[in-house]
Amino acid sequence: MRPGGKTVRWWSKLATGALLAGVLVAIGTPEAPVTTTPVAGSTYLCSGYAGCRSAGYSDANYGANNGRMYWRMYSGHNCTNYAAYRMIQAGMSTERPWNGSGMAYNWGHAKSGITDRKPAVGAIAWWDRYHNGIGSSGHVAYVEKVVSATEIVISEDSWGGTFHWRRITKDSGRWPSGFIHFKDVGPEPLSNTAAPSISGTPQVGTKLVADPGTWTPTPRRFSYQWSADGTTIATGRRFAPGPDQVGKAITVTVTAHKLPRDPVTATATTSTRVAKAVLGNTARPAIDGLAVLDETLSAVAGSWTPSPGKTEYFWRADGARIDGASGPTLKLTKGLAGKVISFVEVVNRDGYKQAKKYSRPTIPVAVDQVQVTTPFTVSGRTEPGQVLTVQPGAYTPSDAAVRYTWLRDGVVIPGARAASYTVTAADLGATLSARATLSRTNYLGATQVATTATPVRSPARVKITPVGKSRAAVVRVAVSAVGATPVTGTVRIRVGQKQQRVDLVGGRARVRIAPVAPGRRQVRVTYPGSETVLGAFTRTPVRVLR
Repeated sequence: MRPGGKTVRWWSKLATGALLAGVLVAIGTPEAPVTTTPVAGSTYLCSGYAGCRSAGYSDANYGANNGRMYWRMYSGHNCTNYAAYRMIQAGMSTERPWNGSGMAYNWGHAKSGITDRKPAVGAIAWWDRYHNGIGSSGHVAYVEKVVSATEIVISEDSWGGTFHWRRITKDSGRWPSGFIHFKDVGPEPLSNTAAPSISGTPQVGTKLVADPGTWTPTPRRFSYQWSADGTTIATGRRFAPGPDQVGKAITVTVTAHKLPRDPVTATATTSTRVAKAVLGNTARPAIDGLAVLDETLSAVAGSWTPSPGKTEYFWRADGARIDGASGPTLKLTKGLAGKVISFVEVVNRDGYKQAKKYSRPTIPVAVDQVQVTTPFTVSGRTEPGQVLTVQPGAYTPSDAAVRYTWLRDGVVIPGARAASYTVTAADLGATLSARATLSRTNYLGATQVATTATPVRSPARVKITPVGKSRAAVVRVAVSAVGATPVTGTVRIRVGQKQQRVDLVGGRARVRIAPVAPGRRQVRVTYPGSETVLGAFTRTPVRVLR
């Protein structure tokens, strides 16, 4: 019956007495007729055998065969006869698989061992008596589709009613009591609808990634098997070919899994065979040692990714290969004097193309090196406007050329390249130095730095303007210095035995000092200096009034 139906007395159609009692045991009791009013969460998709077929919903040909009794159920419009018919169509015996009542409410109890609450296509949806709007006879239907764990589509026939397809949701109040799994239909098999593929360049050390493609229904998981020319080499979604796979075709077999279905495989192949990779150079090789006759130069290997398996060095003089010089060191002989030396580093690794990298060349090979035997010095006062002069030291060979560069706190002063330098206000607070660069043909040069003893500071000029007052003196002070504008800091002002410290503001200060005894008194001002200004002291008289 359909949910919402009302029970009628059907047994008045049958004989009474002993005959009726025998029939009730042997034959499935018909259910009560039902109404056809849709309810929330329970939607009728079609009605009647012909109507459902016209709408594209099958009755499994029951309409043409419902004149027969199946599993000793009543023929015609009858939920139990229709359910028995579908089970026999599915391959079950024509004999009912239990003894006792064939009433719909009894099906789930009689077959409790295969009844649960999980819907499945091909299962029998079963309603116990009075469950979710069902009457005393109960109801059974065939599960046509499982949309989700909370939504199903059923087909059903009803005593006193007609044939339907119906959609039911779990929250509708019409959900079955359970599902009887006589002969469930197997799930839709896995099918590959878009072939898998491989992304990445088939090259040694380069990661290849398998795309599983598109499948229906959606698999629970995938497994991967990589092969090179048909030989299995790895599993997992990602794989980087090694040297052993050079020249081989790479394939990946994707296996889709989704229980209870059988696994299904599909294969993808790279577009080209595996190529050798290129060694990456992250730091070029270099030369260690002095380019002077009889010295030995050493090759410093470059940095490669990945590390090479074999490295060779080939030395060159003025760009031409030196015969027999193929090791990591080179002795500088007389024949190499005046020539620039370099080398090429050649690296090899299995599965990678041979690579090479050139070092930077040396200066021309010298016969000796300039030596400074007595240091250079700087003379002169480190004050703005004063001239500093480099006092040359001693060196060999004595005919080496000398070039000068002046520096301010180690930074080159533009245009200052003579043996002398006039100090400027820009040098205040800085340490000055002179760098002497010595050179001679076929000799390695030398460098000597001479530094001033003290930072540059500007002399302070202090001006005092005192005014005598009654037993007091008002003193104005102005402090200035070349390049320091304004002078900052404090000054100490003393009149007679009284003194006071005053901050300079804009290089100026004013103070009233009292009490001071009347008469002629000395005003003394001391400026202690700063990082850029030298200290200073000055004095002047003032007459203090009575």
